[in-house]
Amino acid sequence: MLLLKPISLLLLLLLLSAVPIPANAIRSFPDSQTRPGNEKRFHMDFSEAPKYTNGISCRVLPGAANDVCDSSLVHVAMTIDSEYLRGTIAAVHSVFKQASCPENTFFHFVASDSGSVDSHHLSRILTSTFPALNFRVYIFRERLVNHLISPSIRRALENPLNYARSYLADLLDPCVERVIYLDSDVVVVDDIQKLWGISLSGSRVIGAPEYCHANFTKYFSDEFWRDSELPKAFDKKQPCYFNTGVMVIDLVRWRAGGFTRKIENWMEIQKEKRIYELGSLPPFLLVFGGDVEAIHHRWNQHGLGGDNLMNSCRPLHPGPVSLLHWSGGGKPWTRLDLGMPCPVDLLWAPYDLYKHHQSHLQDLHLLQHDHHQQFFML
Repeated sequence: MLLLKPISLLLLLLLLSAVPIPANAIRSFPDSQTRPGNEKRFHMDFSEAPKYTNGISCRVLPGAANDVCDSSLVHVAMTIDSEYLRGTIAAVHSVFKQASCPENTFFHFVASDSGSVDSHHLSRILTSTFPALNFRVYIFRERLVNHLISPSIRRALENPLNYARSYLADLLDPCVERVIYLDSDVVVVDDIQKLWGISLSGSRVIGAPEYCHANFTKYFSDEFWRDSELPKAFDKKQPCYFNTGVMVIDLVRWRAGGFTRKIENWMEIQKEKRIYELGSLPPFLLVFGGDVEAIHHRWNQHGLGGDNLMNSCRPLHPGPVSLLHWSGGGKPWTRLDLGMPCPVDLLWAPYDLYKHHQSHLQDLHLLQHDHHQQFFML
């Protein structure tokens, strides 16, 4: 767990000046270098991660290590594509590095059937980077949502893979009853077992950090609020904003309640009436708002990528942090490669296994050391 005190924030701000760098949030569409048919042009080398082993208190798996139905496993789901592969690798690395029982973690990666890089190639990269990784790659059929996606405030929000999280209950094996969903632009700085162990009370289907101080009405259009029927979705509820980049999901309750279809229903209404602008998030708010298991904010320190439309550097909030999330306009790998990272990007860098970046890490460490020295001379 990362505990950030005021002095830590001051030190962090001294490390580097805040320079905004344009970058895509969520997922953009492939460029000419990575469109289907250009797979041979795609080349990213990653260093092999250290081997992380279970502690003595971890339960020994009775069956094969890759038995997805073993009840002792912690299940983590993520999407994977060439655009965010570097972030995905760093996220997996962070989970392993902080986990008390890394060998008992099973990853479920969802790749698009229209992806710019073949899923088998992505699997080979995962295996070479994490030789002991227990995982499966599932293919998401974009035709499931192509006809349901409406224009958003940014074209990146229209990428079909952003909607794959709504179909996890169908994609994953029926024996998988619970899963942690993570976006690809996060790093975990605490034991994933703690998040896995959070209970979903009553009949709640998902758990996530809620932000009730946010203006909930702004996530929907005036047409939505003027409608005589649509706002009734929140009757007898007190809905709060939550970020769908970190969720604990009860897949048994999801399947039984038909929640994928409920999300699709709202997407169909959106096609007719234009009731929101923010891609895949509002349908989740409409279906689950007011009925979410509130998880401590430490599990989603989000917004580190800056504003959705305009990249900017943001500081961390004081207090304990278990997960850092670069949602927003900028990504740490982009800013680091340009040599102008935000201070918080230095917390992502140690988990980056991209070989091209390794040569810059020593310079980065020297820079950090120099700033530490300057700080303590103050």
